[in-house]
Amino acid sequence: MQLHIKSIKRNLIKSVTKYKNLLRNKLSKILNYNLFLYLYDIILISLKTKIMTQEKNATPINGYVMLFFFLILFFGGLVFLIRMPNFLAVVTVFIAVIMIPGFVLVNPNSSRVLLLFGKYVGTIKKNGLFWVNPLYSKKKISLRASNFDSERLKVNDKLGNPVMISTILVWRVTDTYKAAFDVDDYKNFVRVQTDAAVRKLASMYPYDNFADDGHDEDITLRSSVNEVSEALEKEVQERLSMAGIEVLEARIGYLAYAQEIANAMLKRQQATAIVAARHKIVEGAVSMVEMALSELGKKELVDLDEERKAAMVSNLMVVLCSDKDASPIVNAGTLNH
Repeated sequence: MQLHIKSIKRNLIKSVTKYKNLLRNKLSKILNYNLFLYLYDIILISLKTKIMTQEKNATPINGYVMLFFFLILFFGGLVFLIRMPNFLAVVTVFIAVIMIPGFVLVNPNSSRVLLLFGKYVGTIKKNGLFWVNPLYSKKKISLRASNFDSERLKVNDKLGNPVMISTILVWRVTDTYKAAFDVDDYKNFVRVQTDAAVRKLASMYPYDNFADDGHDEDITLRSSVNEVSEALEKEVQERLSMAGIEVLEARIGYLAYAQEIANAMLKRQQATAIVAARHKIVEGAVSMVEMALSELGKKELVDLDEERKAAMVSNLMVVLCSDKDASPIVNAGTLNH
């Protein structure tokens, strides 16, 4: 009896083990097949799905046509709901209410960036009334030209002199995808990058020429307005291109020495101007004296020796180069006294 029970247990264990292994194999095949299907779906979706990395023009439905259908559904559903309340009338009014978030009004030189659960769908650039999927989230981006007047920044020029400088920038958005998704806040991005470009530009050129110190530059911030504006516009455009922004104009709005050196630089400029003016005066006086001696010699009005010529030259140079009016002294005696 005990042997019979043991054999039954042994057979039962063998059968359970057999079916267990068979079930394990079946489950393994099923899981492998499901995993294969899952991987196949992922590959298929990745091949068919195109990731948007640039701007795409959306084609919305005419808003006036959808407005007509909305009015029919809404007011028709209300009439049926009042006269013959039924499920169909409720559904009609509900569909009309759902249609309301789909209406989009786009003004001239404006745009709407459309998103569906975080996925970029396209951009509406045409102006007018349109209707899109009510589930779309709509972000407004202006395409109009905008002005930006930066704050006055204290920077060092090429020679190390502190100067105060600001810029006026005219810009507009040309690529709404880059403006919306490639940067965090495109307006703040314009401000920060413009300040950085102005700082870099100021360090490339001196404020003014100082030929007496051996610093003779062809382009300076003060005198070369066109060249500096072109360089600034190019520098800002390179920085803002990644945000889909076009620079229409960039120029310096304010330029002056910093307050701590303004008085010293003003005196230096005045001294340079005075020296230049004196140089011109002396050059003109020498030519006039030379002309006077030449004319006197040609016409032989008076015979002057070298000593008399030196005295005459000295008197003429004093009169011509003096910054005050000369007071003549009449000699009533002879030439010798």
